[in-house]
Amino acid sequence: MINKTDPKDVVPFGQKVAFGAGNLTNQLLPAALGVFMFFLVVGFGMSPYKAGILAAIPRFIDAILDPIMGYISDNTRSKWGRRKPYIFGGAIVVGLAFILMWQLKVPEAGDNHETYNFIYFLVMSVIFYLGYTVFAAPLIGLGYEMTPDYNERTRLMAMSQIMGQVAWMIAPWFWFLISRPELFPGAPAGVRQLSVWVGLLCLIMGIMPALFCKEIDQSNLQGQTKLSWRDLVSNMKHFFSDIKKTVTNKPFLRLCGATFFVFNGFQIVAQFAFFIIIFYLYNGDQQAAGQWPAWFGTVSAMATAFFVIPVITYMSTKIGKRNAFIVSTVISIAGYALKWWGFHPGNPWLMFLPIPLMSFGIGGLFTLMMSMTADVCDYDELKNGMPRKEALFGAVYWWMVKLGTSLALFISGVVLSSVGFDQNAKAQSESAITALRLADIIVPSLAGVFAIAIMWGYNISEKRAMEIREELIKRRGDI
Repeated sequence: MINKTDPKDVVPFGQKVAFGAGNLTNQLLPAALGVFMFFLVVGFGMSPYKAGILAAIPRFIDAILDPIMGYISDNTRSKWGRRKPYIFGGAIVVGLAFILMWQLKVPEAGDNHETYNFIYFLVMSVIFYLGYTVFAAPLIGLGYEMTPDYNERTRLMAMSQIMGQVAWMIAPWFWFLISRPELFPGAPAGVRQLSVWVGLLCLIMGIMPALFCKEIDQSNLQGQTKLSWRDLVSNMKHFFSDIKKTVTNKPFLRLCGATFFVFNGFQIVAQFAFFIIIFYLYNGDQQAAGQWPAWFGTVSAMATAFFVIPVITYMSTKIGKRNAFIVSTVISIAGYALKWWGFHPGNPWLMFLPIPLMSFGIGGLFTLMMSMTADVCDYDELKNGMPRKEALFGAVYWWMVKLGTSLALFISGVVLSSVGFDQNAKAQSESAITALRLADIIVPSLAGVFAIAIMWGYNISEKRAMEIREELIKRRGDI
């Protein structure tokens, strides 16, 4: 059943773009960090051990604070709304902190700044991740509540994901820009100067949702706790009660499980394509490989943004979100299989052949899962009553993604080691390359099969979503 969206439930195009600008910031920050952290070691001379500590501690703090920030946002009452004050302030903090944390001292002959840089970077990165949490959790909650319509939610998330993909189009080129001697006198100077532009872009894009997006009407919201230090004990009891309701929500658990497999199947092998390009197509000659690895990442993001997401959005309105997810995952598995023939030493252009099919995995995942999580928030209100917990659901969902990413990075290293990849060798053995190419196909394909099995029993269809919405309006009025 396909129902026409009521005009009052349509999110204006300008608000879709503003929310997408926030997601661009949300995507660009981790994309840029993935590049910049490499230069923390090779540019600023930080030991890999200390760099690992600097990467782990702030992320651990971020993971703990995500659900707490979601709870705070859901229970906030102000004349500016539950989301906008945090999004606005968080965007400013995270943008400025990103700039400041990369203004490190450059190592010079006979002058070791490693201890100073370690302490400085640790303090600034903690501030950065605090700002990131304050910004991101309310932003995700805002997206879930901007429209109550089943299909308009998908269209909103599609615009958001299209704009977010811009981050992954440009991030692979940060490596190239930072290392260009005609642009910067050295990698440290490149990092310090480029961080200013990235931080300012994230700040400007990040405040857009706070300025131009419309929040839910708070007048009919009930059940929120009073946030204060005096009521800290009762707040914590309420917080853990809400966490329990969130993590025992069966449709939500299916979304989390499917995301865990699809996203982490992709994450485990994400860097393998670069290794295959360099060591299989060009036999370890990085200079000969040139810009091909960067182009592979950029074209993948472009295919996702301009082809895959629009197709999936259309598909979901015709066959439903669950079925669209299953179909897109099957298509992505076909794309992964095609990589066996796509990587050909005699013709590097063939590497782009599997991308349109392969991109259906990630392109379909977050567009549909973000939309379905909004439906789950309605289901939660029907089952558990108010308060509505959009930001908390979003925070728990992304906490699971972050936890999975850490696990995926670990498994990626295990797979590289188990196939016989030698990081000290310029050329890899034929058996290692063959095993790596097989893993590059088999791991995400199996993960996709598991995700399909999990989502098979997901039962919030368009018809069911409309029934839930109608019942909620009878209970508390339209919000």
